[in-house]
Amino acid sequence: MASSTLWWSLLLLVVVCNGGGAFGKRILADDQQPGFDQNYVITWGGNHVSFLDQGREIQLSMDNSSGAGFSSKLVYGSGLFHLKIKLPNKDSAGVVTAFYLSSNSNNHDELDFEFLGNVEGMPISLQTNIFTNGQGNREQRIVLWFDPTADFHDYKILWNPYHVVFYVDEIPIRVFNNLTSNGVEYPSQAMNIIVSLWNGESWATNGGRTKINWADAPFTAQFQGFDVDGCAQGGSGAGSCASPGLWWNAGEYKELTPSQAAAYERVKNDYLTYDYCRDKARFPVLPPECSIKNT
Repeated sequence: MASSTLWWSLLLLVVVCNGGGAFGKRILADDQQPGFDQNYVITWGGNHVSFLDQGREIQLSMDNSSGAGFSSKLVYGSGLFHLKIKLPNKDSAGVVTAFYLSSNSNNHDELDFEFLGNVEGMPISLQTNIFTNGQGNREQRIVLWFDPTADFHDYKILWNPYHVVFYVDEIPIRVFNNLTSNGVEYPSQAMNIIVSLWNGESWATNGGRTKINWADAPFTAQFQGFDVDGCAQGGSGAGSCASPGLWWNAGEYKELTPSQAAAYERVKNDYLTYDYCRDKARFPVLPPECSIKNT
């Protein structure tokens, strides 16, 4: 683990020095962060929410009576969306911490980070999923190269006309390219930013076989970084949010940098534990994007 951590530290330095850290310039320093109330609102489980550091940190808790969640006040048609998250520790089997974008429609679009808790000492899985026009089933799972319960890490979703990229700190862990020219639907509906801590014991750990140990409740997750770099709109489509004048739509964010691409290959080779595009038992006929270069 020590050598792996050193490798990632050196790679992260290379990514930042070669332009992969440009997002870091866009995201405000901790002392410049807006308070929670500027961009977000509690949506459920209000008595399981704590406001810390004058609203610059939020803690959600879950016990056997309720979890909690919050959402952005506005909907967005493109942007770079991020939160710093510290996950529940100890025995968190069955506990799901979610950070995602979702449209408010029946045939919805959705971009998911889902952290699947585990028994103490076992790795927490980070699952990503992508819905377009109500169709999901595009799960990928990785294990992280650090303990996500020990400290805050920055989780980001870049959504622009070219691709959706999921990042852990500055490292890309998943890319979903815009393949509409090949007949593959791409997220196009305006979406809210949504965060929740909830009971997923029916499926989240060992396929639902490992249940929540309520003796360890309450389970808590902390969140920081409530600034939003996104194209806010009142309509239902992306529209002008595809404008090249928005910094996250600029040419430099059309594809990964060479150092980011190298880091992404390392993630796929060493940390990817499930990919729907490799699950032929589940998909005898693989989804069309699986047969197209979609790095």
